[in-house]
Amino acid sequence: MRQRLQLLLCLLLILPSWAVAETSKQASITIIIDDIGNNLRHGQRAIDLPGAITYSFLPFTPFSKKLAKQAHQQGKEIMLHLPMDNSYGRPLGPGGLTFKQDRSQYEQQLDNAIAAIPYVSGINNHMGSRLTANTERMQWLMQSLQDYPLYFVDSRTSADSVAATTSLKLNIPTLERNVFLDHEQTTEFIDRQFKRLIKIALKKGSAVAIGHPYPSTLSYLEKVLPQLETMGIQLVSPAQVLALHRTPQLAARPSAQRAKNSISVNAIIPELAATIPVIETPTIQLAKAPLGEKPLMKTSREKAAPEKEGRCRITEQLNVTRVTCS
Repeated sequence: MRQRLQLLLCLLLILPSWAVAETSKQASITIIIDDIGNNLRHGQRAIDLPGAITYSFLPFTPFSKKLAKQAHQQGKEIMLHLPMDNSYGRPLGPGGLTFKQDRSQYEQQLDNAIAAIPYVSGINNHMGSRLTANTERMQWLMQSLQDYPLYFVDSRTSADSVAATTSLKLNIPTLERNVFLDHEQTTEFIDRQFKRLIKIALKKGSAVAIGHPYPSTLSYLEKVLPQLETMGIQLVSPAQVLALHRTPQLAARPSAQRAKNSISVNAIIPELAATIPVIETPTIQLAKAPLGEKPLMKTSREKAAPEKEGRCRITEQLNVTRVTCS
């Protein structure tokens, strides 16, 4: 019986909870559309783009909540586009992190911005060329994010950014932007950048692009996205690409579409699930959220009790079932 259990454990360790994502060998691209929330018409057109486009919303903008709900209803992934101090003195808009804030104000501003966007799964920086280059301020940010089930995407608005390296040190699931699609708003430039994105994905396995709801960008994506399958390219959200790469840190909630395809431990090996004791999850608190919207789970930092010898723990990390035995 013991040998059989060990064999089943080995099988479970290599079986994913997202069968489709793990078995796919296609190169993948992730496209994040930033700056959503100020323009309703352009925002709705962006949300209607086909496939797993991800949308990053500026906090406290006129249409951010309305558009985030529409995107969520279409099974799209939602991010917070968090304003941060830049090196050029450009205005941030509401909800930004600045050097003028002490740590308490900084953390409260972050909490407020996260609560302002419903169904948020991750964060990337809006501007931030100055703040993301500061190790102390990035440590404040990532230490705060340890209380949330959120990933972080470094927009890399500065070559001196330490955001990604800081987040990885603190076990925050992290991606970095590889390509800006529309630094110039011409079809020729966007086409050149999109081809560069594909080239990076084919070479490295995945690549991340950031674009904006400009008419030129939307027109280009409306034409090219339906062709991805024939190119052998898979369009995935940030949470999906993190899962594909088996990033070891805890990630955000799965999107609605991926939740439909999940495979539980019981469905994979019922006998194994019955023999392994269940370990209780840490105490959680609810982050503040507007009434009528699903609140984000904010996890406390209480240390888990040590596990007894000879017991196994089942955890879900980035949608991959893992078993750790002592």
